[in-house]
Amino acid sequence: MSDPILLSIAVLGGTGKEGKGLAYRWARAGYHILIGSRRPEKARAAADELTNLLDGKALIEGMGNQEAAEKANIIVLTVPFAAHRDTLEAVREMLQGKLLIDVTVPLLPPKVSKVQMPAAGSAAQEAQEILGEEAQVASAFQNVSYEHLMGEAEAPCDVLVTGSSPGARSETLRLVEAAGLTGWDAGPLENSVVAEGLTSVLIGINRKYGSKHAGIKITGVSSS
Repeated sequence: MSDPILLSIAVLGGTGKEGKGLAYRWARAGYHILIGSRRPEKARAAADELTNLLDGKALIEGMGNQEAAEKANIIVLTVPFAAHRDTLEAVREMLQGKLLIDVTVPLLPPKVSKVQMPAAGSAAQEAQEILGEEAQVASAFQNVSYEHLMGEAEAPCDVLVTGSSPGARSETLRLVEAAGLTGWDAGPLENSVVAEGLTSVLIGINRKYGSKHAGIKITGVSSS
């Protein structure tokens, strides 16, 4: 695995809950984190917040989405689906030859507990269509609650990783491990429809049973 300090991760949409949670986990593991936002001042405020949470012992910067995508080795997209296409089109040139990890779920309010996939098949497949073949795309982290990420405790849920190539999945699985989570190679990017769709199912379960922490666990096989 690459030295975390030498590897920079841009979290686009990193001012939201999921983005901040992942940034917090990776910064704690020693990665250089670039928080991206359409509003750079909001990104800088989020970076300051996370730095304070980690007692100043982290390398976190805030900036605009395009600058973050340009500077980073790996890009993680955590925007709402309504902003998915516009964000990707704005950073398309910066992502050529890089790995994008798409965390986006195609939730269409108000029926967010109903699975509703885009014409491409999934948000991750839409990302690949927008970016073209020169970018690697992986899909992960859709089924991990924000409440599990912001803290020291081990998250009691697993992460399904799909991707456009074995290399994309392998690199993403390393970042899953660095975040203190258990990841599983769930196959090609076409399978991302399953993980993305599960998010709506989990939202419905949370609502029905009064929780915020529903997740998934893979049983009957060892990850080692």
